[in-house]
Amino acid sequence: MMNRSSPRFSRAKLAASCITIAAAAASLAACGGSFCVGVDGCTGPNTLPNVTVSGTAATGSALASANVFASCAQGSGSVLSDGGGNYRLTFNAALPCLITVTSGNTALHSVAYSSGTFNTTPETDLMLVYLAAQLGTNESGLIAGFQTNGTFQQALANQNNVLAAQAAVVTNLQQRYAIAIATPTFLTTPFVVGQPGADSDLNALAAAGAIDANGMPDPAAVSLLAAAGSSRPLGQ
Repeated sequence: MMNRSSPRFSRAKLAASCITIAAAAASLAACGGSFCVGVDGCTGPNTLPNVTVSGTAATGSALASANVFASCAQGSGSVLSDGGGNYRLTFNAALPCLITVTSGNTALHSVAYSSGTFNTTPETDLMLVYLAAQLGTNESGLIAGFQTNGTFQQALANQNNVLAAQAAVVTNLQQRYAIAIATPTFLTTPFVVGQPGADSDLNALAAAGAIDANGMPDPAAVSLLAAAGSSRPLGQ
């Protein structure tokens, strides 16, 4: 007798097969074209895109020979800054990345939402204070939770969020400390320590008391930006 499959059963099998194929395709796309299997993620070459991040670490003075560490949504990279506080990292990672620069008693942070120039200064640190407050946490909480918190990663991957925070830092610092910031795009504008522009802004902020003797944002400046960020939560 001829074995005839039930039409209903065949349609069910076909639907299940389509779901399996779609899931596999989605996994393949997530891996950048590499094969994904099980819970271990992607296998094969070039599972993460190549990222290049460069910038200058400074407080008004260069953070020379400082440890520069980029921790990304996936992947990480590290390098030492040169004598002018300049750094350049090329590595495989999934953006965004948090950048931490440490030198002695100074530890400053920044963010990179793409390849390119992303500086690390007290201004970028205050920008992260603002973003953390928008996300209902503080800077330490943002950094500690970044690797596992999809909401944090999504927020920092959004260029509009980051640039709005940059503008908020400029507005609040100018109003609070009665100074004019010459380089409002302090995150992504290349600069040379000792030259007019972004570095002279840092010197002006230090003279006004917004940056302490260790090159860190003064607690009053941190409180200012935390309050400003809390008043404008993301996603509301």
